[in-house]
Amino acid sequence: MKKGMTVLVSSIISTMLIITACSGGSGSAPKPSNDAGTNGNEGAAAAGGDINYWYPWGGDSEKWDKWRMEEFEKKNPTYKINATYVPPDGGLSNGKLVSVISGKNPPDVVISSDYASAYSLAAQGALEPMDEYLSAMGFNESDVLPSFLPLMKRDDKTYLYPQDSNVNLLYYNVAMFREAGLDPDNPPRTIEELDAAAEKLTVLNGKNVERLGFIPWIDAGDDAFLWGWVFGANFIDDKTGDVKLNDDHLSDMYNWMNKYAQKYNPEKIKSFTSGFGGAFSPDHPFFTGKVAMTVNGNWFANALSIYAPDQEYRVAAIPFPANGREKATTFGTNVFMIPKGAKNPENAMKFILFGGQPEILADNINTWRSISIYNAPSDAIKWDKENDAVYKVVREVAASPNSGHPALTPVAKEMSNELKLLRDNVIYNNKDPKPLLEEVEKKLQKEVDKKK
Repeated sequence: MKKGMTVLVSSIISTMLIITACSGGSGSAPKPSNDAGTNGNEGAAAAGGDINYWYPWGGDSEKWDKWRMEEFEKKNPTYKINATYVPPDGGLSNGKLVSVISGKNPPDVVISSDYASAYSLAAQGALEPMDEYLSAMGFNESDVLPSFLPLMKRDDKTYLYPQDSNVNLLYYNVAMFREAGLDPDNPPRTIEELDAAAEKLTVLNGKNVERLGFIPWIDAGDDAFLWGWVFGANFIDDKTGDVKLNDDHLSDMYNWMNKYAQKYNPEKIKSFTSGFGGAFSPDHPFFTGKVAMTVNGNWFANALSIYAPDQEYRVAAIPFPANGREKATTFGTNVFMIPKGAKNPENAMKFILFGGQPEILADNINTWRSISIYNAPSDAIKWDKENDAVYKVVREVAASPNSGHPALTPVAKEMSNELKLLRDNVIYNNKDPKPLLEEVEKKLQKEVDKKK
């Protein structure tokens, strides 16, 4: 599933919830079972009972999730799932989840695409630690890709359990590479190589742009955190949680973007891109040949198969600068959580572990080339069995220690908005990013201090 990230954390949690500790062992994650119906211990299986579940998606994703619920109930007939559709993100951004937690009537389990808001809820004591249940079920976190563990844990306790995730990759047009004298077997690895390739791939007709080799801020490049992460920024201090934006990594990144803007004229680029369609549109510029390279999610390969089935393309890890992060991506991760005060937390954990197995996720993964959180390949995933070239890069990038979930902070949404405004100020007004970053850092730090 491809989901964007939005963040809203209500300040009423701090006054209406009591942070309680939970006993249990160290955090752990399950090894996928060969039998999707046998996760968990036998005592839990015999107990049964209700599971009140909130999910955020409609359409085909909703149909798939209802199938997952039915499969769980077939294999665990003593359990009953009571499901509620709560758009857009399981009740996080609109305050519904906070409200029912405060009213002491929360669901047992929620899934959301808004992992940063979910992490903020954990930080404010609104979620149950999962460690007691994970330990009782005998799972081992060494089965999980290491890049997911920081998201799962806070203060050495496990509060979030990832269902699946998406990565971002560099897509490039093979025919255009050959036409420009570039070797498609050796895509750009570094920012310098990316810039050189982009220049060769750009086609100008006088002062008019016919094709741009690359535009840093379209598609996944529009995300407020992706390029900063690749350039080496952390956005927050991991130990203190303080905002950290007045950073040379971010200054370098915005100055790099601005080189593209000034080289080709930002207003001309804006005009050139104004008619571009979205990823699932036949007018997407990568499909129509208006751009030769773009950064997008693993799911973009499915869009290519629909709208440009004859186009020869390949993928590579996102190019990185000196002092940046090699073979890195930010993740787009769907996460399960158990709200504070849930009446059936053990039942919820059983469903979570069932629902996150590759065998259960196979339909989604086999459509979108998303990833499960586990190290081991699965026979249920056709991309693993077929040794798919795109999926090979997806797994390599997902397994990289340089990939992660940046901006795990209560002000992540505000930070995203501010950084996008800052970027536009740099590329359209040719501004120096450093004083702008310093100003935004001070502004957001005041908000963080209010939430401490």
